[in-house]
Parts: sequence; C-alpha cells; structure tokens
Amino acid sequence: MIGHLTLILTCQLIGEVITGLLALPVPGPVLGMVVMFVGLLVRGGVPDGLGQAADGLLKAMSLLFVPAGTGVMLHFQLLGQALLPLGAALVVSTLATIAVTALLMLWLGKEQADG
Repeated sequence: MIGHLTLILTCQLIGEVITGLLALPVPGPVLGMVVMFVGLLVRGGVPDGLGQAADGLLKAMSLLFVPAGTGVMLHFQLLGQALLPLGAALVVSTLATIAVTALLMLWLGKEQADG
C-alpha cells in the first residue's frame, strides 16, 4: 500500500517537475495523472494494490477540499468585487462544455451507427 501511494505521489511530482521546467500552463497534478495513465496503458491495467490505494484517497476526497474552501472564505470580499466576471465565466464555460459534449455525442453516435 505504501509503495502504491508512493507511486501516485511520484507521478504527481513528475508532473510538477515537467510543468515547472517547461513553464507549461497545465497544473502539475494533471500532468502527473497523464503520466500515470500512460504507465497504466503500457502495463495493460491497474494493479489491485494501486486500485485500493486510489480508492482510499477517493474516500477522503472531501477532506482535500477543506483548504480550498477556507481560502475561498478568506477572500470572500475579492470574490464579491469580481462577481460579474466570475459569474459570466461560469455561465459561458458551462454552456461551452454542454455544447462540446453534445457535438461530441452526435459525432460518436454517427460513428457507431456507421460502424
């Protein structure tokens, strides 16, 4: 279990290092997930121990959001000052996500019907 948690954190570290060295606009943990995904594709599956370690982290996921929620409350006045741009960004990004998802589903549906 410790070895698998170390693997997860090592992938995150690799993502952080790559992001830092190449000054990429992608968060290190996201790049770390890509590194782990590629490794699992090469391996051909998820080892049982790794799945158990990941499940343990997922069960505690709500605790990981506490620091972010605290930060939001600390900067509540700043959020209030930027309410209009933040609200617009949320609405536009949500609508864009829905539109892209719908177009992708239409395209995949056609591909499956043709195939």
